[in-house]
Amino acid sequence: MSGFDPDTVPTYSIATKTKTEASAMIQDITAKLYSDIPVDTLYHYTTFSGLLGIVESGNLWASDIRYMNDSAELKHTADLISAEVDRRIADSHPKPGLLHQFRDWIAHRITNGHMLFGASFRSNGNLLSQWRGYSSMGKGVSVGFPAAHILECASQQSFQVGKCIYSHQDQTTLIRQVMDVVEALAEQHGEHAGPTHFPPSQSYHGVFEMIESDLLRIAAILKHPSFQEEEEWRIVSPGVTDYLNSPVKFREGASMLVPYFEFNLTTRSNDNHYLEHIYLGPTPNINLSMNSLNMFLTKHRLSPKHGITYCQIPYRQR
Repeated sequence: MSGFDPDTVPTYSIATKTKTEASAMIQDITAKLYSDIPVDTLYHYTTFSGLLGIVESGNLWASDIRYMNDSAELKHTADLISAEVDRRIADSHPKPGLLHQFRDWIAHRITNGHMLFGASFRSNGNLLSQWRGYSSMGKGVSVGFPAAHILECASQQSFQVGKCIYSHQDQTTLIRQVMDVVEALAEQHGEHAGPTHFPPSQSYHGVFEMIESDLLRIAAILKHPSFQEEEEWRIVSPGVTDYLNSPVKFREGASMLVPYFEFNLTTRSNDNHYLEHIYLGPTPNINLSMNSLNMFLTKHRLSPKHGITYCQIPYRQR
């Protein structure tokens, strides 16, 4: 399908939409944002250790998006919102206090609020930029899954599959539509909405909380234009508000513990042929590595439909 078209997302004005339920308004935007359907192979770059875990457990780790490699993308969304707030205030917005509160709330909640888990896939399984990130010491692979399989697994686990948006113009249009929703909700519900009592400086926070999970899902697939070559798709979990009673686990990251979900790669039909193709990343031991990788998959009765391919990118010792 074609990419996200901001013109297909309805605009919510204060004058005409104040009676629309909050969930329906923002969910309409989110649903259209996640409406693209992948059809080609989806590649997941990982290390040998990651591949061992995927094959032996049948699970893929979906990390809290705040702890993923591209965590700066959440700040990117906050920056887009901040720029839109500045624009509206410059246009003499009648409720600057609402806008200032929203900007401050976003800056805090987007990194400290609800948890959201995701895992990344690329349309291109042989990108030099990705090998540089995942093939340290010649230990990288790009695992290709049929798109239909990932969609089925996501549906079974209430995950959504979204195509990342890189166009600054599309992102700006989307953020303006989100801001229209915020204003309409504030007009509908007024200050001090919801069961929680907030101080005067946070009088609209109850309104913002109504759309927090959807805002995170939107932020999860807005990426800086400089990453456009990745053509990334992302699986995104439902929002998690109570991690103590959710199946959240923790793994060792580069400099901290990283919360994650286990995303099950088996379907109801118990299909054991979910691998489409594998690229072996740059390595100084091509033949030996290809041989052991093939033996490992055979041992687990896995046979990628299109086999294993060496990336053909020269290995460089760092």
